[in-house]
Amino acid sequence: MKFIDPHHDHWRPVDGGHGPQPHPSPAAHRLLSPGQWHAVRAIWPQDLPAGLVLPNDADVEALEADLPRLALIALQFPKWTDGRAYSQARLLRSRLGFRGEVRATGELLVDMLPLLHRTGFDAVQLRADQSLDSAQRALRFFTAHYQGDVHEPRPRLRRDPAPPHHRLPA
Repeated sequence: MKFIDPHHDHWRPVDGGHGPQPHPSPAAHRLLSPGQWHAVRAIWPQDLPAGLVLPNDADVEALEADLPRLALIALQFPKWTDGRAYSQARLLRSRLGFRGEVRATGELLVDMLPLLHRTGFDAVQLRADQSLDSAQRALRFFTAHYQGDVHEPRPRLRRDPAPPHHRLPA
Protein backbone atom coordinates (compact mmCIF):
# COMPACT_ATOMS: atom_id res chain seq x y z
CA MET A 1 0.00 0.00 0.00
CA LYS A 2 1.31 3.40 -0.97
CA PHE A 3 0.66 6.31 1.40
CA ILE A 4 0.19 9.67 -0.31
CA ASP A 5 1.52 12.88 1.19
CA PRO A 6 -0.65 15.61 -0.37
CA HIS A 7 2.20 18.10 -0.12
CA HIS A 8 4.47 15.89 -2.26
CA ASP A 9 1.91 14.33 -4.60
CA HIS A 10 2.65 14.94 -8.28
CA TRP A 11 -1.06 14.53 -9.15
CA ARG A 12 -2.87 17.88 -8.93
CA PRO A 13 -6.58 18.68 -9.21
CA VAL A 14 -7.44 21.08 -12.01
CA ASP A 15 -8.48 24.35 -10.40
CA GLY A 16 -8.43 27.80 -11.96
CA GLY A 17 -8.15 29.60 -8.61
CA HIS A 18 -11.90 30.32 -8.61
CA GLY A 19 -13.07 26.73 -8.51
CA PRO A 20 -12.67 23.84 -10.93
CA GLN A 21 -12.03 24.69 -14.57
CA PRO A 22 -14.79 23.27 -16.76
CA HIS A 23 -12.46 22.67 -19.76
CA PRO A 24 -8.90 22.07 -18.51
CA SER A 25 -5.98 21.89 -20.90
CA PRO A 26 -4.33 18.49 -21.25
CA ALA A 27 -1.21 18.16 -19.12
CA ALA A 28 0.62 15.45 -17.21
CA HIS A 29 -0.60 14.39 -13.77
CA ARG A 30 -3.96 16.14 -13.88
CA LEU A 31 -6.72 14.97 -11.54
CA LEU A 32 -10.05 15.65 -13.19
CA SER A 33 -13.65 15.49 -12.09
CA PRO A 34 -15.99 13.32 -14.17
CA GLY A 35 -17.47 16.47 -15.75
CA GLN A 36 -14.03 17.81 -16.66
CA TRP A 37 -13.00 14.44 -18.13
CA HIS A 38 -16.14 14.19 -20.26
CA ALA A 39 -15.56 17.74 -21.53
CA VAL A 40 -11.96 17.08 -22.66
CA ARG A 41 -11.62 13.35 -23.31
CA ALA A 42 -12.12 13.76 -27.06
CA ILE A 43 -9.13 16.14 -27.27
CA TRP A 44 -7.02 14.54 -24.53
CA PRO A 45 -3.95 12.93 -26.16
CA GLN A 46 -4.15 9.12 -26.14
CA ASP A 47 -0.60 8.83 -24.76
CA LEU A 48 -1.16 11.32 -21.91
CA PRO A 49 -2.65 9.47 -18.93
CA ALA A 50 -5.13 11.35 -16.80
CA GLY A 51 -6.40 10.90 -13.27
CA LEU A 52 -10.02 10.95 -12.23
CA VAL A 53 -11.57 11.85 -8.87
CA LEU A 54 -14.86 9.97 -8.54
CA PRO A 55 -17.57 10.54 -6.00
CA ASN A 56 -18.68 7.33 -4.30
CA ASP A 57 -22.05 7.33 -6.05
CA ALA A 58 -20.55 7.34 -9.58
CA ASP A 59 -21.07 4.35 -11.87
CA VAL A 60 -17.54 3.02 -12.48
CA GLU A 61 -18.79 0.64 -15.16
CA ALA A 62 -19.63 3.68 -17.31
CA LEU A 63 -15.87 4.37 -17.46
CA GLU A 64 -14.95 1.02 -19.02
CA ALA A 65 -13.98 2.46 -22.43
CA ASP A 66 -11.88 5.20 -20.81
CA LEU A 67 -9.96 3.00 -18.35
CA PRO A 68 -6.93 2.39 -20.63
CA ARG A 69 -6.39 6.17 -20.74
CA LEU A 70 -6.61 6.65 -16.96
CA ALA A 71 -3.55 6.16 -14.77
CA LEU A 72 -5.25 6.99 -11.46
CA ILE A 73 -8.76 6.81 -10.07
CA ALA A 74 -9.23 8.45 -6.68
CA LEU A 75 -12.32 7.15 -4.90
CA GLN A 76 -13.85 9.23 -2.15
CA PHE A 77 -15.04 8.30 1.33
CA PRO A 78 -17.11 11.33 2.43
CA LYS A 79 -17.73 9.57 5.78
CA TRP A 80 -15.91 6.57 7.19
CA THR A 81 -19.30 4.85 7.59
CA ASP A 82 -20.07 5.12 3.85
CA GLY A 83 -18.43 2.14 2.16
CA ARG A 84 -19.63 2.52 -1.45
CA ALA A 85 -16.06 3.22 -2.62
CA TYR A 86 -15.09 -0.32 -1.53
CA SER A 87 -17.54 -1.66 -4.12
CA GLN A 88 -16.27 0.75 -6.76
CA ALA A 89 -12.69 -0.42 -6.21
CA ARG A 90 -13.69 -4.08 -6.34
CA LEU A 91 -15.56 -3.52 -9.62
CA LEU A 92 -12.62 -1.61 -11.11
CA ARG A 93 -10.16 -4.38 -10.26
CA SER A 94 -12.18 -7.59 -10.59
CA ARG A 95 -14.78 -6.93 -13.25
CA LEU A 96 -13.20 -4.16 -15.34
CA GLY A 97 -9.53 -5.19 -14.99
CA PHE A 98 -8.26 -1.68 -14.21
CA ARG A 99 -4.49 -1.82 -13.60
CA GLY A 100 -3.82 1.83 -12.76
CA GLU A 101 -3.64 3.28 -9.27
CA VAL A 102 -6.83 3.15 -7.18
CA ARG A 103 -6.51 5.70 -4.40
CA ALA A 104 -8.70 6.12 -1.30
CA THR A 105 -9.33 9.70 -0.17
CA GLY A 106 -11.53 11.41 2.38
CA GLU A 107 -12.60 10.39 5.87
CA LEU A 108 -10.51 7.25 6.29
CA LEU A 109 -9.54 5.48 9.48
CA VAL A 110 -6.42 3.33 9.72
CA ASP A 111 -8.70 0.44 10.77
CA MET A 112 -10.09 0.50 7.22
CA LEU A 113 -6.72 -0.20 5.56
CA PRO A 114 -6.88 -4.02 5.46
CA LEU A 115 -10.27 -3.95 3.71
CA LEU A 116 -9.12 -1.14 1.42
CA HIS A 117 -6.23 -3.33 0.30
CA ARG A 118 -8.41 -6.43 -0.12
CA THR A 119 -10.96 -4.60 -2.30
CA GLY A 120 -8.37 -3.22 -4.70
CA PHE A 121 -7.01 0.04 -3.35
CA ASP A 122 -3.25 0.37 -3.69
CA ALA A 123 -2.83 3.93 -2.40
CA VAL A 124 -4.31 5.92 0.50
CA GLN A 125 -4.23 9.58 1.37
CA LEU A 126 -4.34 9.60 5.17
CA ARG A 127 -5.85 12.47 7.12
CA ALA A 128 -3.37 14.90 8.69
CA ASP A 129 -4.20 13.60 12.18
CA GLN A 130 -3.21 10.00 11.38
CA SER A 131 0.22 8.48 11.74
CA LEU A 132 1.99 6.50 9.06
CA ASP A 133 3.24 4.03 11.72
CA SER A 134 -0.32 3.25 12.85
CA ALA A 135 -1.41 2.78 9.24
CA GLN A 136 1.41 0.37 8.46
CA ARG A 137 0.72 -1.57 11.67
CA ALA A 138 -2.98 -1.88 10.72
CA LEU A 139 -1.99 -3.54 7.46
CA ARG A 140 -0.14 -6.26 9.39
CA PHE A 141 -3.02 -7.15 11.76
CA PHE A 142 -4.39 -9.98 9.62
CA THR A 143 -2.10 -12.24 7.63
CA ALA A 144 -4.70 -14.69 6.26
CA HIS A 145 -8.37 -14.58 5.29
CA TYR A 146 -11.04 -17.18 4.68
CA GLN A 147 -12.92 -15.03 2.18
CA GLY A 148 -11.64 -14.20 -1.28
CA ASP A 149 -10.57 -10.76 -2.39
CA VAL A 150 -9.20 -9.07 -5.50
CA HIS A 151 -5.75 -10.54 -4.89
CA GLU A 152 -6.83 -14.12 -4.21
CA PRO A 153 -10.37 -14.99 -5.35
CA ARG A 154 -12.13 -17.71 -3.39
CA PRO A 155 -13.69 -20.18 -3.29
CA ARG A 156 -11.53 -21.99 -5.77
CA LEU A 157 -13.52 -24.16 -8.10
CA ARG A 158 -12.33 -27.71 -8.52
CA ARG A 159 -11.46 -28.59 -12.08
CA ASP A 160 -11.10 -32.32 -11.48
CA PRO A 161 -14.10 -34.68 -11.38
CA ALA A 162 -15.94 -35.24 -8.12
CA PRO A 163 -14.84 -38.20 -5.97
CA PRO A 164 -16.74 -41.46 -6.70
CA HIS A 165 -19.02 -41.16 -3.67
CA HIS A 166 -20.27 -37.74 -4.94
CA ARG A 167 -21.11 -38.88 -8.48
CA LEU A 168 -24.70 -39.41 -9.51
CA PRO A 169 -25.67 -42.95 -10.54
CA ALA A 170 -25.73 -43.53 -14.32
